[in-house]
Amino acid sequence: MRSHRTLAVLGAALLALPLVAACGSGTENSSASADSGKVAITATDSACDIAKTDFQPGDVTFALHNKGRRTTEVYVYGEQKGTFTKVVTEVENIGPGTSRDMPVKLTPGTYEIACKPGQTGDGIRKRITVQGDAASPSPSAAPASPSASATVTETAQPSPSPTGAPDREIEVEAKEYELEFEGMDKLTAKVGERIEFTLENKGSVEHELELFGPDGKVIGEVAPVKPGQKGKAVVSLTVPGTYTLKCGIGAHADKGMTATFTVN
Repeated sequence: MRSHRTLAVLGAALLALPLVAACGSGTENSSASADSGKVAITATDSACDIAKTDFQPGDVTFALHNKGRRTTEVYVYGEQKGTFTKVVTEVENIGPGTSRDMPVKLTPGTYEIACKPGQTGDGIRKRITVQGDAASPSPSAAPASPSASATVTETAQPSPSPTGAPDREIEVEAKEYELEFEGMDKLTAKVGERIEFTLENKGSVEHELELFGPDGKVIGEVAPVKPGQKGKAVVSLTVPGTYTLKCGIGAHADKGMTATFTVN
């Protein structure tokens, strides 16, 4: 009798297995449903397709998928003085066939999404709108009182680990033996700006980018970048004066890989 009961119990257990599997399947479907709250951005080598372009203010997660043959990156740009140059958030190094999430908090206004095949240039851009009145400037953006204004004798401090998005980005091209970037001869910046410097190595040997404050001390650096690759660093400009960019490898700077810009 015991053997018959044992067989009956085993039979019931085997019948229950499909039910357990079905429960597991339901969990996966629930997870997939949660992902449906994300907004898809599909990047190719020639397109940047966004599932929707009209948003409500608040937290949004963009689900990025690269269907192209080249590694890409995706940026969200805010409007600044009539142009979309303010970096709100970004995700880099999205390889072919790769998916990544890009969370961002959107306030009312207009933005541009840029997909950058090959991780270079202005990218393929699409405009999105966030409903509501544009946010007013935060109190921290108010001009400093005269007693708090900086002087050229102050020391520029090394940039701490960056938090939040930089105010803008500057793409610097390095090759033997020169540094080039758009508006190089007339670039100016304001005290308090945080700038993301992207170094793209278009040469045949390694290059790096060091940034010096008005006192000649290093305040930021893009570590050595191999040919055909990129590196980035975010630098805070804390005092007015003349800042210097140079490649610190060997005698590269002496051969011409140097540039300056002014912070007012």
